[in-house]
Amino acid sequence: MIYLKLFLSFLQIGAFSFGGGYAAMPLIQEQVITLNHWLTMDTFTDLVTIAEMTPGPIAVNAATFVGTQVAGPLGALSATAGCILPSCVFVTLLAWVYTRYRNLALLQNTLASLRPAVVAMIAKAGLTILISAFFLNGTFSLALSNVSIRMVCYFIIAVVLLRKAKWNPILVMVLCGVFEVGYYILTIL
Repeated sequence: MIYLKLFLSFLQIGAFSFGGGYAAMPLIQEQVITLNHWLTMDTFTDLVTIAEMTPGPIAVNAATFVGTQVAGPLGALSATAGCILPSCVFVTLLAWVYTRYRNLALLQNTLASLRPAVVAMIAKAGLTILISAFFLNGTFSLALSNVSIRMVCYFIIAVVLLRKAKWNPILVMVLCGVFEVGYYILTIL
């Protein structure tokens, strides 16, 4: 039963997450945290980090992570299959339609109209992750006791290194991870 539930949950995510992995994050959060209570918000933040750092599409990595956490290897297989099945069907159909009707203005206008929705979904995912990282209780509150100064500093350092110094994003992620591991080691000593 849990395998079918994982499959159907990620089938919905795969079917409605236009725009890539970041656009899928609000849908994954809704299914995994709110509806099914498979993960906590802290674990979801870990999921985002792991899904982004591992090779492959973020939504597929997230499906594999959630499936493994909930039901082991067969759960990972069920969730991943549910996540990729709609894409396989949609891409096959869209390739046929696009090659046949690519010069049609209606098709071009339809594709252009999807862009703002995708941008909004990506922005929501980014804001959700920022709020969970910057605020200790996971909700937006400017009380200084609720703000994680350490995470805000990591963010500022990362933005400066990425935008001004033009560092490689992977190197910046590794550097932030090293800082966090160092902080963790210092706190347990």
